Amino acid sequence: MQIAAQIPEPAKLTAVALKAYARVADAWSLAQKEAAGLADMSESTWKRARKPGFAGELTKDQLLRLSAVIGIYKALELYFSAPLSQSWMTRPNTGPLFGGARPIDVAIDGGLPQILAVRTYLDALRGGA
Repeated sequence: MQIAAQIPEPAKLTAVALKAYARVADAWSLAQKEAAGLADMSESTWKRARKPGFAGELTKDQLLRLSAVIGIYKALELYFSAPLSQSWMTRPNTGPLFGGARPIDVAIDGGLPQILAVRTYLDALRGGA
């Protein structure tokens, strides 16, 4: 007997992604503007998206962003202990990707490619590479 993999319907996927992302934004104490910018949405859309029952759809780019940010959160939780794991994204960083800027600002300004670069950077740190 063959069991087909269940692919979540878009609305359910969106709801789960937004709920997880909202928890990350809260854990990092992101301002509304920062959370919205990182997700590539307007502040008003982010305010609506945070509420249960949000009926909007996310683009593939937005879903990838949220997934990558959740991966960044997970890597930080594994690599650092609190409170550094929760403040790392909002603290100035002299690492090669950041040049003294805060990782959150670099990620917002650089969009999805930079968000993925931050995730890769953290995965390399975590893996010892």
